Amino acid sequence: MRDPNILSHIDELVAEEHNLFKQAEHGPLDDEQRARLHELQVLLDQCWDLLRQRRARREFGENPDDATVRDPRTVEGYKQ
Repeated sequence: MRDPNILSHIDELVAEEHNLFKQAEHGPLDDEQRARLHELQVLLDQCWDLLRQRRARREFGENPDDATVRDPRTVEGYKQ
């Protein structure tokens, strides 16, 4: 996946996440919506991680296409 595709996917995920947050302003989310919100947050973390990997590889003269999506446990375990 190329950088513009990753960024486009991030935009789509963020839009869906914002819609769920707006719904939450009008009442609690149901179990399915809460699960989807969590899934979106993990997917966003994975996308941002992939984009950072690609940029780092490019910066150090490596092939950005060698970057891979890391599993949720890995990206969710990063310290901010």
